[in-house]
Amino acid sequence: MDCIEFTVPGKPFGKQRPRVVHKNGYSRAYTPEKTATYENLVKVMYQQAARGQRFADGVPLCAEIVAYYAIPKGTSGKKRDLMIEGQIRPTKKPDLDNIEKVIYDSLNNIAYKDDSQVVKSYSEKFYGDIPRVDVKIYVIKPKKGGNRG
Repeated sequence: MDCIEFTVPGKPFGKQRPRVVHKNGYSRAYTPEKTATYENLVKVMYQQAARGQRFADGVPLCAEIVAYYAIPKGTSGKKRDLMIEGQIRPTKKPDLDNIEKVIYDSLNNIAYKDDSQVVKSYSEKFYGDIPRVDVKIYVIKPKKGGNRG
């Protein structure tokens, strides 16, 4: 497989920090329920698009992630148009790096062996009529002529 594209429906979600419980002299870390639920949604959407395929172990990958936030209710028509055109962009949470992290971690052992295979990424936040996260992952082909630098 060289490329896969899929959409995670709903409000963009960022990976939450693990929670720690201290009990009877020991500590146990766990993934918050909302993060686990969103990670499962990402897995299901990937699996529907990939139909059982995954990237080969060790191949370098590029990931493109575009998060679309809902336009707030009560936004004026003019401002709404600017949001749809990308002239006004969301500068609110979740942070872009946390959106990337939840997508990458969700796909470990599903789309690829480990998210360390993602060696290049591109991500953006926009407003849109339908809140969602669009994901595209593809194999980086070697270029003739050696490496950079």
